[in-house]
Amino acid sequence: MVRLALWIFGALLLGGIVHLSTVLAMPRTAKQDAYSRLAPLAPVNVLTPLAAPTAADAVMPFMDPAFAVAVCRYDLTAGTLKLIAPVSQAYTSVTFYTRNSMAYYAINDRAAGRRAIELDLMTSQQHAQLPEEEGVTAADRLIIDSPTATGLIVLRALAPETGMLPTAQATLGQAQCRVVPMPQ
Repeated sequence: MVRLALWIFGALLLGGIVHLSTVLAMPRTAKQDAYSRLAPLAPVNVLTPLAAPTAADAVMPFMDPAFAVAVCRYDLTAGTLKLIAPVSQAYTSVTFYTRNSMAYYAINDRAAGRRAIELDLMTSQQHAQLPEEEGVTAADRLIIDSPTATGLIVLRALAPETGMLPTAQATLGQAQCRVVPMPQ
């Protein structure tokens, strides 16, 4: 009886290890991750609005039809990225993902506390190369260090009512995602 219990315990332990390693390896081996799906739709370093999802068609899975969505596929090899996103009437959020779909930073309109979310995105090497600016404090300039040179920025604006979706889309249409070359 003890032997059977040990075999069952061993099988459950082995099954758990295989399951956990598979779940952890899936994001790295998936061919149709978010960055790849958006490659034909969104040029690099350009903010691109996404079409509202329908029951039959959605660019990304689990998209909420109450949100207007825009994405910026970024590449920081040419320089740092300046993101300016105006705040919508209801709620606006900006989320940063690595090339492998790992979220590493998020901010919303309430945390920004301004009429627009403004920030600079750069690698830690680019951040170290910045000249020391005595007049600029952390409150004046939000700098985000990206763990990878390429990735994805997702902007979302809430439309609390269906009729407000064009207003939320127009708000995201005013956002900017542009490269600022590094000084030589």
